[in-house]
Amino acid sequence: MIHLEVFDPPMCCPTGVCGPAVDPALARFAADLHWLAGEGVHVDRYNLSQQPQAFAANQAVKAALEEDGNACLPLILMDGRVASKGGYPAREELARLCGLGATAPAPSIYTDAVAELVAIGAAIAANCEPCFKYHFQQAKKLGVSREDMMRAVKTAQMVKETPAKAMLQLAHRFLEGDHAGLPVVQSCCG
Repeated sequence: MIHLEVFDPPMCCPTGVCGPAVDPALARFAADLHWLAGEGVHVDRYNLSQQPQAFAANQAVKAALEEDGNACLPLILMDGRVASKGGYPAREELARLCGLGATAPAPSIYTDAVAELVAIGAAIAANCEPCFKYHFQQAKKLGVSREDMMRAVKTAQMVKETPAKAMLQLAHRFLEGDHAGLPVVQSCCG
C-alpha cells in the first residue's frame, strides 16, 4: 500500500474553513486527500502547531526543515521520501505521485466561489452573523449571483432545521406519553 504523509505548516486546522477567510487551496487539498484515501492510498497528515513530535521524529522532515526552514512546508513524503515541498499539489499531481495515472481523477469543481457558498451555508448553520456578512461580501466580489447565494442559504437552513424538527417530534411524543419502548439513555448534562 502506498503511504503518503503531509507535514503542514502551523495552522489551526488542515481544512481551510476555519476563521473568517476560507482558504480554497486547503479545502481543495483536503478533498484531494480524501479522494486518494478512497483510491487505497494510506494518508497521514501532521500539523506543526499540533503535532510537532511527528516532525521531530522523521529524519526526512528534520533534514528538509534544517535545509529550507519552514519554507519547505507543506512537505509531502511518498513512502518516506520527499515528493513535494512548499506547496499543495493539485489532484492530478497527487495521482501521478501515487502511481494512479491510469485512474483519471475527476477535475476539482471546488472553486473560490464554491468555497464561499459553502462558507455562507456554514455561517447559517452556526448562526454566525459576522461570518455570513464576510462571506456574502467575498462571494459578491467573486461574482456569485444572489440566486446562488439564496440557494446556499435555503439548503443550509433545510439541513439545520431537519434535526430541530426531529427533536420537536420526539418531545411531543414524550409529552403525549407515547414513549414506551424507547431506550433510556444517560444525560449528556451530568
